[in-house]
Amino acid sequence: MTARPVLAGTTRLPRLRRRLGRAGASWEKLGEQALYYFVSVASIPRAVKHYRREVLRVIAEITMGTGALAVIGGTVVVVGFLTLFTGGTIAVQGYSSLANIGVEALTGFFSAYINVRIAIPVISGIALAATVGAGTTAQLGAMRVSEEIDALETMAIPAIPYLVGTRILAGLVAIVPLYALATVAAFFSSRFATVYIYGQSSGVYDHYFTTFLAPSDLLWSFVQAIAMAVAVMLIHTYHGYNASGGPVGVGVAVGNAVRASLVAVVLITLLMSLAIYGIDGKFNLSG
Repeated sequence: MTARPVLAGTTRLPRLRRRLGRAGASWEKLGEQALYYFVSVASIPRAVKHYRREVLRVIAEITMGTGALAVIGGTVVVVGFLTLFTGGTIAVQGYSSLANIGVEALTGFFSAYINVRIAIPVISGIALAATVGAGTTAQLGAMRVSEEIDALETMAIPAIPYLVGTRILAGLVAIVPLYALATVAAFFSSRFATVYIYGQSSGVYDHYFTTFLAPSDLLWSFVQAIAMAVAVMLIHTYHGYNASGGPVGVGVAVGNAVRASLVAVVLITLLMSLAIYGIDGKFNLSG
């Protein structure tokens, strides 16, 4: 008797099934996240109606911080110092680069353009993810692994409106003064570095700065900051709310949330810049 030929590709079927299974699990997890984000945003009106005191507490916690973060003044000081030094760096790099071609007088334009459209939104989003976002993930993760969230549910307190909706709303409220502080700090440091360190005339700097600082750019910059705050709070609350595996799992959740939120911050900056400004910078330089 001759042996029956082995069907070609039979040994590849288990590997194909595993790959399809992983792809299906990834799509299932993506759908789970989308559903969580929808339910969380929809819970904000309930949080406003029933948990105002918790919202105020979380706002104070976000701005001034808790524990070791409160010692240095919380997120307010972190965001302020980050954007302060960012604005100074932009002035230093801008003046040096423009001086190479003899147009250092345009440092004011450089500050008004780069700070508002790129630097302040990105740095503020990174600071929000590293301080508020990471703390939120750690808090919710610790509550999940210690079964405090389950205890809230058994007491008929809906966990998502009470824990997630309040934090998203607090982030939306707190981002406005935080971002205003960041903008002022960046503008001040850019002007200080250009005028008092490099010795450029304050009138020249102010002329180009006010000429190219469009109010619409500031408005869109605030809109971008609000979008970043929503994305950061949604991502970090999701990872904290669904943490598992004890303290180690909480640490893993914080790391995953920070990576995802940093990617989201840069992606929001890219997409909104393309949507608002497109390929046209909306300014013209002429002699």
